[in-house]
Amino acid sequence: MQTALFLGITLMMPTLIMAEATSEVADPFLWLEEVTGEKALEWVESRNETSLEVLTEQPGFDQMNSNLLTIYNSDDRIPEVWQDGGYLYNFWKDATHVRGVLRRTSQESYLADKTDWDTVLDIDALAKKDDENWVYKGIDCRYPEHDRCLISLSRGGADATVIREFDLKARSFVDKGFHLPEAKSAVSWLDIDTLLVGTDMGEGSMTDSGYPRVTRVWKRGSELKDAPIIHEASATDLGVFSGVFHDKQNEWPFLYHGIGFYSRNYLLYRDGKLTPLDIPQSAEVSTILNNELIVQLKEDWTPASKTLTQGSIISIGMDELLAGSHAFTTIIAPDEASSVQSIATTQDYLIATVMRDVNQSLYRYHKTDQGWQRLRIPLPGFGSIELTGESDSNNQLFVSYESFLKPTTQLLLDAKFLTLTESHQLPAFFDAENMLVEQLFTTADDGVRIPYFVIRKKGIRLDGSHPTLLSGYGGFEVSRLPGYSGSIGSSWLADGGIYVLANIRGGGEYGPRWHQAALLKNRHVAFNDFISVAEDLIERKVTSPKHLGIMGGSNGGLLVGAVFTMRPDLFNAVVCAVPLLDMKRYNKLLAGASWMAEYGNPDEPDMWSYIRTYSPYHNLDKDKEYPRVFFTTSTRDDRVHPAHARKMVARMQEQGHDVLYYENTEGGHAGASNNAQSAHLYALIYTYLKMQLTPKG
Repeated sequence: MQTALFLGITLMMPTLIMAEATSEVADPFLWLEEVTGEKALEWVESRNETSLEVLTEQPGFDQMNSNLLTIYNSDDRIPEVWQDGGYLYNFWKDATHVRGVLRRTSQESYLADKTDWDTVLDIDALAKKDDENWVYKGIDCRYPEHDRCLISLSRGGADATVIREFDLKARSFVDKGFHLPEAKSAVSWLDIDTLLVGTDMGEGSMTDSGYPRVTRVWKRGSELKDAPIIHEASATDLGVFSGVFHDKQNEWPFLYHGIGFYSRNYLLYRDGKLTPLDIPQSAEVSTILNNELIVQLKEDWTPASKTLTQGSIISIGMDELLAGSHAFTTIIAPDEASSVQSIATTQDYLIATVMRDVNQSLYRYHKTDQGWQRLRIPLPGFGSIELTGESDSNNQLFVSYESFLKPTTQLLLDAKFLTLTESHQLPAFFDAENMLVEQLFTTADDGVRIPYFVIRKKGIRLDGSHPTLLSGYGGFEVSRLPGYSGSIGSSWLADGGIYVLANIRGGGEYGPRWHQAALLKNRHVAFNDFISVAEDLIERKVTSPKHLGIMGGSNGGLLVGAVFTMRPDLFNAVVCAVPLLDMKRYNKLLAGASWMAEYGNPDEPDMWSYIRTYSPYHNLDKDKEYPRVFFTTSTRDDRVHPAHARKMVARMQEQGHDVLYYENTEGGHAGASNNAQSAHLYALIYTYLKMQLTPKG
């Protein structure tokens, strides 16, 4: 059972649209890369003021902001929980607990009509006491004693955190306990007095990507600088991270040596020695169950005489593997239309969600003398499935399922007896009675079928007049799945808007092959898939360019940035959130170097000649007519640099294009650090979309 994440970072060439080759000129907006530079922040304040004046004065903004805050603060939300030491833990934000509280309860109380929560740590009170803008980022408790924990706290929502030792029984931070200053650290417990640590200790301690390069064994009471180094990565590697798998009473401490974003080595740390696992560098270790190492393959692999296929879940006994055996057993082997989306383990079982054409099913796997046995677990409703709250100390976990129009239902699954007990039901935040969901397919230029979902009111005439929001991501093997959103439902669908979710290549909807189809010099595959969906919507008269908007964040921000510069004729609104846009310098900004396995190295002339064809910042044209784009970002985003959005806006304004821009001074890569900020941001976004796409008159 995995209790500490290895990597907290929790992105053919059809219809290739080439940009005209031009000589590169000096970037006049480099000064906007100074995140907190006085001149840069003055520029931000000025743009914020202009955009807020436009958007907050639109009819209905205040009511929408209030409605969204009510949804985000609702006590009727399902508390997501994890098991630890016999308790169920939850982190909760609401109107009273703006920054949130870490709390716990018993399973019996959690399943009761009213849960009796016991507060472990109040982040609002801590922020006031410390006079810091703390944002909670996670907890890792020592196993199996559950007495001491490492709590991660971020200033303003950044990825970099301060890590402090917490006494769970005393409910207080340990005086002179383990403490790490603000950094992107990797820390795991070995025992009560020993940690595996990778953190920023000055020059040479971090990789070019900004993650730990060195792992040390740190003993309580000693200076971290004196702690012995057990492993080092190259500066050009992604980084080294630590974690511990727990398998009943067994502990398996590992180092995850990330070579690139999609290549890594796993090294077992035992008795002061590191032993590499003999599996492909592209493979991902999922967990250990009853001494069985469970691995997902990202490429075909032939370790012996039999080929194990891409996307498969395979297993082998740890003792056998360490003795040199490659006698792997296949647990799940997806076909062309299916993929494994998630797995979890209980004390004795592996639980997996398997998806076919973006529709999920739930299965239980159990190893017997005859091999792995599969049994489908029927759910009482269709929807996307999430597994939470698993533990190696029992056979219970929580299963949540939801769809675009049906609120989340949470069930307690007993994997041994295959019983399902409803624990929570999310109330409806909008009236879906008169709405429908369609799954449609369009065909890309290379003949591949691209699925997408359309959510709309029943009975409307498809005449191209309806405001439509198209969303996508298309990167890092991230799947976009049907899900219930009170904000989309109440702020967009309820007012007659149509919502479309595109499952384009670059994502993980059909497993690793779907992702790899849009890697590196195939990046245009994702962009052209998205354009194909937009064109299909127009051809079907679901909408028209005048009423079609697109939205994406992070890698999805790059997606919509590239697409609106390629085909501005297709859209009348673009929400480009926390985006990558300057693809010439992305690898030099914050965590950007870690994504070169996805996009390529722009410092290599041949790679840059390709990236240059889609880099949004470099493909702006003063003579083109673009929609009025709305860019959003955060000053405290230390993953995707806010300069991407800043510089794009500055260049567009210099060329005479009308744009809107909002930069939250807090929030990190999520764009907001509390519910009030989230409500404000999405009220701005939906107000903008209605302003741009709703028929006038």
